[in-house]
Amino acid sequence: MKYNITVFLSLIFILFSCQNDNQKRIAENKKEIKKREIIFKNIEKGWVFYDTPITEASEKSIATWNELRMFLAELAQKPKKTIGAFQQKSKALSKKAMALNENIPLEFNKPQIKSRISTLITKVRLLDLFIHLDNIPDKKVTQLVAEINLELVSLQRQMDKIVEKSKIPVEEGESDLLKMMDTARAIPSTPIPNTPIDPNLPRVE
Repeated sequence: MKYNITVFLSLIFILFSCQNDNQKRIAENKKEIKKREIIFKNIEKGWVFYDTPITEASEKSIATWNELRMFLAELAQKPKKTIGAFQQKSKALSKKAMALNENIPLEFNKPQIKSRISTLITKVRLLDLFIHLDNIPDKKVTQLVAEINLELVSLQRQMDKIVEKSKIPVEEGESDLLKMMDTARAIPSTPIPNTPIDPNLPRVE
């Protein structure tokens, strides 16, 4: 009889323990779902890119710079519904950003443009990295979106400066001076031959 009571009490204890574990698990799942919803809403709200050219130079360049046009087009397509959609988008953006180093128009194939592209690529790849973490830092993700926008502005303004500088007419004589400088650089320096000194020549003390 005592054995039966002990078994019965043990079963009741196990049953209540299982119920408590289930309740804890359900509560934790609800908490995790709520957390993910907040992260998603924050990222969705902060996912606003400058997807259109802001300068005349960049607007004209997208006609010939296919990689820049495709990158801006990718930025314009905002993900929806799930965090997975944002993860896929960030991966696509990373590929498009990497392609910006290819086929840079000759006019913009300069160190100051390349350095800005390099910085932009770094920011986009960081965005892709952070948004794929198990515990997504939503504040860092939205911060990187803002930083990418700043880099886009910097790149396009530099393009505009290059175009404006190319429009400045060369002053009279400046072109000849530049040619002379280039010619001087091209002439190899030759040592002055040693000539005997005439001892009869007067010397300046």
